[in-house]
Amino acid sequence: MKYIFFGTPSFAAHILDTLCAAGLPPVAVVCNPDRPTGRKKIITAPPVKEVALKYGVKLLQPEKPDDIIPELKALAPDFFVVAAYSQLLKPGVLGIPPQGTIGVHPSLLPKLRGASPIQSAILRGDPETGLSLYMIDEKMDHGPILAQEKMKIGDLYYPELQDKLAALAGNMLVKVLPSFTSGETTPKTQNHELATLTIKFEREDGFIDPILLKTALSGESWEAAQETEKKIRALNPEPGTWTFGKAFTNLKIEPEKEVKIIKAKLDDGKLVPEIIQIAGKTPQTYS
Repeated sequence: MKYIFFGTPSFAAHILDTLCAAGLPPVAVVCNPDRPTGRKKIITAPPVKEVALKYGVKLLQPEKPDDIIPELKALAPDFFVVAAYSQLLKPGVLGIPPQGTIGVHPSLLPKLRGASPIQSAILRGDPETGLSLYMIDEKMDHGPILAQEKMKIGDLYYPELQDKLAALAGNMLVKVLPSFTSGETTPKTQNHELATLTIKFEREDGFIDPILLKTALSGESWEAAQETEKKIRALNPEPGTWTFGKAFTNLKIEPEKEVKIIKAKLDDGKLVPEIIQIAGKTPQTYS
């Protein structure tokens, strides 16, 4: 089994760690270059790089995957595995492995294709989501399905659900890769008529209208409380959910001061904030 793993963030790192720990390491790992992060812009290695170094796997960090086509060909991989790589693989790269490229997508395809399937599932109020292993083709999250498993969402926040789905993905790959390489697994075409798309969320998507928030906090509107709670669970830590101080009549906050709502719960028909952060200050318990 010779494959190359493409991925960059923590979601991909969890999957790679599971594969390596199970005795199924790739012949090489491809991730994004080290980048400056945080306010101090400290050059930081992506999580996948740390896992590759931990297991002594060959590491490639190109600006663009097309830049390393000769190196990829020289490794003679049978297939690729791609999990949250954050860059599209063009035909020149996808055409290298004879058995194709397996994609890891945290939704039950064809539902929630695109950039934000986990956050979108929470925002929609879906009772469950899942993980899909599929064969990547020229269209986004479009190729035939190798395997799928469901997972309940409950009241999980985005990072918690992401970690659970990453663990599920790693375990699924450990089970599926041997049968895939032996030709025992037959991919099934997606029902494209049922496809839904997601978008990348921006800062403005996390804005909570102060008037709406007041009705959620007071218990005046159970619907507003539910919708706001889902937004808080879906969009934290990034891009974050925020409002203005005028929404909080019981706190001494300037009316136009920005306030992040980091954590909240539903209780007795209303929204109850648990952790907030006033602009310029550290996060604090709401009281």
